[in-house]
Amino acid sequence: PFFFFLTVPTLNQIFMIKKTDIEHIITEYLQKNGLFIVDIIVSKENDIEITIESEQGSVTIENCEEIDSIVQSKFNRDEEDYSLIVGSAGLDQPFKVPGQYLKFIGQEVEIVQKAGKKIRGKLSGYSDNKIEITTESLERVEGKKRKERTERKEEFTIDSIKYCKPVIKFK
Repeated sequence: PFFFFLTVPTLNQIFMIKKTDIEHIITEYLQKNGLFIVDIIVSKENDIEITIESEQGSVTIENCEEIDSIVQSKFNRDEEDYSLIVGSAGLDQPFKVPGQYLKFIGQEVEIVQKAGKKIRGKLSGYSDNKIEITTESLERVEGKKRKERTERKEEFTIDSIKYCKPVIKFK
């Protein structure tokens, strides 16, 4: 016997919005405004979540509204049913893209290694999927009564850490 199955795509499958299409239509705006993409998620149901970050400073509500307008002007909701959320990367969220590491150079971060060790220090460098953390500690120096502050730089590959995120300090 011979069996033939025909599957009929749903409307959402026919008009699925692609992540690359969204990246393409917002790239010019991002570049003009010193912003970059942290993540774009498009679910099977066309629920779109765009997360952006500013190269310097903060993402504004106006930035989010303008990106929302750009996306809505390119994708007709009558033809492509979708929901859209545009927001900034949260300060308590781990870094996902190189731009976030570069933005936070010189600031205190917390990393957790895959082995479980947690380290806090100043993010002192990022290149070629490696980060450099400068930590300070008080150590006993031979011949002196008082401990002295010493700096130590450690380098980690991105693959060797679970996450890296900024340390939030309230003054």
